[in-house]
Amino acid sequence: MYINKRRGFNRQVVTKSGGKRMSKQIISTSHAPVAVGPYSQGVRIGDLIYTAGQLGIIPGSKAFAGPDIESQTRQALENLKAVLEAGGSCLENVVKTTVFLQDMGEFGRMNAVYAEFFPAAPPARSAVQVAALPLGGRVEIEAVAKAGDCEHPDSDD
Repeated sequence: MYINKRRGFNRQVVTKSGGKRMSKQIISTSHAPVAVGPYSQGVRIGDLIYTAGQLGIIPGSKAFAGPDIESQTRQALENLKAVLEAGGSCLENVVKTTVFLQDMGEFGRMNAVYAEFFPAAPPARSAVQVAALPLGGRVEIEAVAKAGDCEHPDSDD
């Protein structure tokens, strides 16, 4: 294991799987809320990036972007975008998302904001209602994305 601070990676673990070397890189960025437990904001292995679920929390705070589903969805997707970019990907490369809603009755309002972030060729998606979300959030969104082939500025995180 060694430290690799390039593009938001703060730890790299190399393992062997079926004779192939697989590199597991932990993704971390200050442009998304810090993990509130023993998990990573994202993990890259090979050409795939798996993100942790993102709440609508403003980075650097513990405050939600607003009390409504629209503001929390927008911020959750901005946070997701930041984690993907720190890992060398982008929203355009997302192949699957899972949306966790505190109230399925808010699906339509969440979906309207979600559509702004995925205007063309949207990823596969599951949406489920849960009993509760961390910190009392209204929505949490996680993603799987292909790494690379994105145009975005380099980050120093």
